[in-house]
Amino acid sequence: MQVSFNLLASALMATGVAAASAQDVVVTIGHVAPISGAQAHFGKDNENGARMAIGDLNAKGLTIGGKRVRFELLAEDDAADPKQGTAAAQKLCDAKVNGVVGHLNSGTTLPASKIYNDCGLPHITPSSTNPEITQQGYKTTFRLLANDNALGAGLGLHAANNLNLKRIAIIDDRTAYGQGVAEVFKRTVLAHGVQVVDEQYTTDRATDFMAILTAVKSKAPDGVFYGGMDPQAGLMLRQMAQLGMTKVRFFGGDGICTDKLVELSGGAKTLANVVCAEGGASLQKMPGGAEWRKRYDAKYPKEFQVYAPYVYDAAMVLVDAMVKADSVDPQVYLDQLFKTDYQGVTARIGFDANGELKNPAMTLYEYRNGKKVPLN
Repeated sequence: MQVSFNLLASALMATGVAAASAQDVVVTIGHVAPISGAQAHFGKDNENGARMAIGDLNAKGLTIGGKRVRFELLAEDDAADPKQGTAAAQKLCDAKVNGVVGHLNSGTTLPASKIYNDCGLPHITPSSTNPEITQQGYKTTFRLLANDNALGAGLGLHAANNLNLKRIAIIDDRTAYGQGVAEVFKRTVLAHGVQVVDEQYTTDRATDFMAILTAVKSKAPDGVFYGGMDPQAGLMLRQMAQLGMTKVRFFGGDGICTDKLVELSGGAKTLANVVCAEGGASLQKMPGGAEWRKRYDAKYPKEFQVYAPYVYDAAMVLVDAMVKADSVDPQVYLDQLFKTDYQGVTARIGFDANGELKNPAMTLYEYRNGKKVPLN
């Protein structure tokens, strides 16, 4: 009889556990970034930030709508390709996720944002900086860092006013990001008396820039601006060194502003000429940056690039809105996103009526002795 009683008790306990688990609400956060291709190091870093957020949220034991919630991540790979980006966005809509963090690139975020708008799904990009993203009139789109207007202008002012450069060549990769930040830089330097001596174009898949750089060299610039990402920038720096362009300053936005650029440039002397910009404070100046980075490095050693803390904060902001609305329904908590007042790792976060971050910071960086160092 004792054995039977124990078996019955065990069965009842198991049933109770199952019943309790059945009361949990699963909240799924979608994440999209390039996990394959040349920009996979960016995408992996972003996804790491999302997974850290999911782990920390589950540790909180949150209750929303009277039910305990358990968070899961649905991660998609868009390979930095607009077509794959829209396919990933549609997949997340069809899966009825509760919110989205992404995409990494402006070129994928721009078309994906329409899909999220059409299905009423809030998304926060932690890294796409093209100003048009928040100018489309979509109420589901939010950005967590400064846009290209701030980055391009900051770099242009530094080139003209601090470095006193006179002749600039501009190269961009024709993506929404690369072209956008290059245009802002160009307008800024021209307005401050700098001559743009050449403009060249490439792609975000190119590897040979010798013809472009030879043409640029013939115009004798004292600075080159590149609108694009670090896989191309690293190769460009190597090839500039081969052409003897070792005293030419090299500028770029957050797409080149990575620790990975040190490796990609292969030890070229031209790395020391780089000035790049990020749309946020340096980790050392972020409210929770140093502490957060320690935790990140312990979990994902040698994988940090740029945007992971913004991804982390984006996920936290989505859930903060859910908690305040007491609902995980995107249609219900969306309005709370516009009322956000959240102390994140990266900054005190709030959005304007267009979904832009209020009062975004901007930081310039150089590379000294093979390390990325903030200038401000």
